[in-house]
Amino acid sequence: MVPLPISVCMVSGAEAHRIGPALASVAGWTRELIVVLNAETQDGTERLVRERGGQVFREPWKGFIGQKNSAAAKATQPWVLNLDADEVVSGPLQAQMAALFAGSGRGPRHAAYEFPRCTFYCGRWIRHGDWYPDRVLRLWQRGRAHWTGQEPHARLEVQGSVGRLGADLLHYSNETIARHLAKIVPYQEGFVAARLARAGTPGLLTLAGRPAWKFLRGYVLRAGFLDGWQGLFIAAVNSFSTLTRYAMVREARVAQATSQAAVADPGDSESPPARGADGQGRRGTR
Repeated sequence: MVPLPISVCMVSGAEAHRIGPALASVAGWTRELIVVLNAETQDGTERLVRERGGQVFREPWKGFIGQKNSAAAKATQPWVLNLDADEVVSGPLQAQMAALFAGSGRGPRHAAYEFPRCTFYCGRWIRHGDWYPDRVLRLWQRGRAHWTGQEPHARLEVQGSVGRLGADLLHYSNETIARHLAKIVPYQEGFVAARLARAGTPGLLTLAGRPAWKFLRGYVLRAGFLDGWQGLFIAAVNSFSTLTRYAMVREARVAQATSQAAVADPGDSESPPARGADGQGRRGTR
């Protein structure tokens, strides 16, 4: 196969235990592999990338958005494909990408392309609920898109039209339930910071209604129940994540108000010493 004019761009930390399938899925049919690796990573990830002919750039962590833009800026091919260490380009998706460059020779008609992502979770491919089709925008013409969004959720902003491919990008995320749960709080911090910059505090209706709607939409309306116990658990965790993010906003508002009150009237932060019978202050028995 003649390699397609695509630069595969990845950002990675210590991913030696699972990056192999991702690298293998783009080997041979893409022209360039670029990996921006966390400067501190020493687990063998760099060796695996170089064995596949990839270029490795070690950089301090700048956040997902900063790292992804840094990787894309190093691409030299006309097209860029972003891939995470826990993702695999399926055979059908590879064939559809190849078809974009076949035929008339004019190349793809759109500035970028999105496609569904299918996640493998606790022994099952999830094909319903809020997790599928999880359309991701990952293939674009170099120079016509850049990463933006709210950490840690990077979003590709495209200058031009966006086309769709139908085959799946395979996603092997959250090896265990424990890892899944551990990501809930860190993944809400960007949302909380953004909400604190705006006026208003989520009320009880929001705290109760949004999580309930999240569960109903994912499990019932989007048929998450067809994915077995995994579908039930995903819907429940998504609901809990929604509750957590709004509760964290309220928690931060309380802390913010307490801090402002203490600055405005520091005298309230300490109680006056007790008075003894002789009128002298007592600070306790020694």
